[in-house]
Amino acid sequence: MPGFSPTHAAWSLAATLDIPDLFDKSHWIVKGVMVLLALMFVIGVYIIIYKRMYIGRASGESAQFLESFWKSRDIEQIYKQAQALRNSPISQMFVAGYTELAKLHSDPQLKDDREGNLANIERALKRAQTVEATRLESMTPFLATTASAAPFIGLFGTVMGILFAFVDIADPKKSSSAASLKTVGPHIAEALFATAVGLIAAIPAVMAYNYFQRRIRVLRSEMEMFEQDYLNIIKRHFLR
Repeated sequence: MPGFSPTHAAWSLAATLDIPDLFDKSHWIVKGVMVLLALMFVIGVYIIIYKRMYIGRASGESAQFLESFWKSRDIEQIYKQAQALRNSPISQMFVAGYTELAKLHSDPQLKDDREGNLANIERALKRAQTVEATRLESMTPFLATTASAAPFIGLFGTVMGILFAFVDIADPKKSSSAASLKTVGPHIAEALFATAVGLIAAIPAVMAYNYFQRRIRVLRSEMEMFEQDYLNIIKRHFLR
């Protein structure tokens, strides 16, 4: 067409795009989809910020505790350090093992049962490890749910919006001008906007979930290695 420029048309569309107006004119079902996706996005952003800070503290304090653990020869001093580093899952495992060891040494009847004592300490360490792993993974399932479900929820809103647009076109009470692109275009835009909102909610969620899972796997590996090292030290020095 003479004088038609696709770039000019795209800029004109962007200039006239009014998101609040699109939302206001949408069908109530499409509005509900957009509100749900916006809520999922806001909750997801909160979880991303909170978990980034929490896992960062857990990693930093775990590194600090391990350095103190391997350098110090005073178990009482290590215990005090572990109590101060409450965000470290490894320090909390140490506290659980130390508490169980203190119980065993305070009961004379249990001192001779080396294998039983070792099994009790190992159970305490595994129980603490499970608790700390659960804390690390808390809230991340919501990110996985958002990453997988948000695009389909947005697609549902798009399908419903387009469906209502075609219903308007087929309405015999409306004039034939209702079928023109100028009239139908805003309805299609409202519908497609739901898909865009779904992608906006899903993309950061899937990226954050993968990032957190990688960091959590590293911490879990460190906890498993610490459990074995801790048990070996107890075998050599405390349960002879």
